[in-house]
Amino acid sequence: MPEVPGVFPLDEFPIHQIPAPIEWVGSDRNFYDRSYWNAHDRTGDIMMITGIGYYPNLGTKDAFLLVRRGDRQTALHFGDRLDSDRLNQHCGNYRIEVIEPLATSRLVIEETEGISLDLTWRGLFPAIPEQRHVMRAGGHRATLDAQRFAQVGSWEGSLIIDGREYDVTPDTWRGTRDRSWGIRPVGEGEPAGAPGRPPFDGMWWLYVPIAFDDFAMVIIIQEEPDGRRILNDCNRVWPDGRIEQLGWPLVTTRYRPGTRTPLTGTIGLRLPDGTDVRVELESLLPTAIHVGGGYGGDSDWAHGQWRGEGWSERVTYDMTDPQVVGRIPFGLTDSVGRAVWHEEGRAPLEGWGLYEHGVIGVHRPSGFHDWLTNAP
Repeated sequence: MPEVPGVFPLDEFPIHQIPAPIEWVGSDRNFYDRSYWNAHDRTGDIMMITGIGYYPNLGTKDAFLLVRRGDRQTALHFGDRLDSDRLNQHCGNYRIEVIEPLATSRLVIEETEGISLDLTWRGLFPAIPEQRHVMRAGGHRATLDAQRFAQVGSWEGSLIIDGREYDVTPDTWRGTRDRSWGIRPVGEGEPAGAPGRPPFDGMWWLYVPIAFDDFAMVIIIQEEPDGRRILNDCNRVWPDGRIEQLGWPLVTTRYRPGTRTPLTGTIGLRLPDGTDVRVELESLLPTAIHVGGGYGGDSDWAHGQWRGEGWSERVTYDMTDPQVVGRIPFGLTDSVGRAVWHEEGRAPLEGWGLYEHGVIGVHRPSGFHDWLTNAP
């Protein structure tokens, strides 16, 4: 049947939140709805990051794949016009099939410039909601107002890059994912308007979802330049869905000399019964998500940009190129994350997942007093 303006296929289902068609999301141009996934084999030899996003008020959708191997970081980008088939998540040769919501999904990229994959995701522990995340420019307009859920899991299938096939097996391949929606800067830049008061001087960010054998740990912390914590969402997740808060973690980070990229870290936690826990973190392969991934600070491609119908491209970056190296401190780095859980009365536990960290601009507690200083 032909579609009539203002009536959409999703309106057949009882999922409405407001008295409007489900595809109308309000007037903010920056509304987005996207997923993020990562995968690695624990060796530190390869890391894959991928995602797909919809931008209803820009009329666009896009997807990306980012793969780090050695000193090379390769990106695939896909872009297209938004359509009304939201239950069939796809953009060009990229698609996600939700097999069992919150448990199992399939990710497929048909061969595109030498890269293809067919991977199945299985959650190892339940997906959990995160605290609503809000940031305001100069204390006024919301530049970020997002809701998200997170999950740790395993992967199975195959990944082919330029003729080399990676056999992805769930006994070794781990990953994390999130689904988020709300408002964040997307598409082409907007007029800046009056400078914020106070101006944006920087942020400190830590996101560590890790799968251990018996439980998962999901830690999200954001601090302002003076160390004031504006987001503290730290939990342990059990297979039966129980969630335990992990208090107000104390974090220390050792950076790679001359950079702001983490090398190792320590998180001091406290369990609900008062037991102190120390988690040691190790970054095995840092992947700058704003170098080809489209996240904040990416000067080549940003989420929501209109590049034309059925558009795609492949880009490869030399991560030793001084021009690329100079971009890295201005965004977040996702690393293959190894963690060791130390708790009194039990043997250390090894876990694997994501170690995402970034210090953008000023963060005085870490010794970064301006935008350009790096670790000694």
